[in-house]
Amino acid sequence: MNRRLALLYVVGGGLGLAAAAALTLEKIAKLRDPAYVPTCSLNPVVSCGSVMDSRQAEAFGFPNPLLGIVAFAVVVTTGVAVLAGFEPPRWYRIALNAGTAFGVVFVHWLIAASLYDIHALCPYCLVVWIVTIPIFWYTTLDTWPALAPLRRVHSAVLALWYAVIAILVLAAFWDYWTSLL
Repeated sequence: MNRRLALLYVVGGGLGLAAAAALTLEKIAKLRDPAYVPTCSLNPVVSCGSVMDSRQAEAFGFPNPLLGIVAFAVVVTTGVAVLAGFEPPRWYRIALNAGTAFGVVFVHWLIAASLYDIHALCPYCLVVWIVTIPIFWYTTLDTWPALAPLRRVHSAVLALWYAVIAILVLAAFWDYWTSLL
């Protein structure tokens, strides 16, 4: 595992951990006071409250950000350990890749839910989306040597991935975005 991947784990994982922690605090405030309006609810589209109140926000029977706290803590810890000289064994790298694969699939399910079921975006969730994708992508490239040819176009794949999501977000909320003009 290389130093750049470890830095991605520390920075990306740290951002994801911060977003998951902020969402957890917002959820606790909402549980204490059902009338509470989360600080990240800015308008009809950018609305953490709408997302938090959805059934998708507790996909496994508890608030999703708790998964993020655990998962991103593992990612950050791995990054720090690698920067300190730890070379993860093969089984650990495969397990980490499996975890990031679960994370990226789960994030894409949540993206679809936000765009087409909930009809709202959560800024903290966006941070999680943004960091989960490269963590998965670069973990996969690092874990599976057979994918080495894709390393030549790694950033193009990532840019295309983000572009597709941005287009989906623009299309899903087109009426709202154009009403702002």
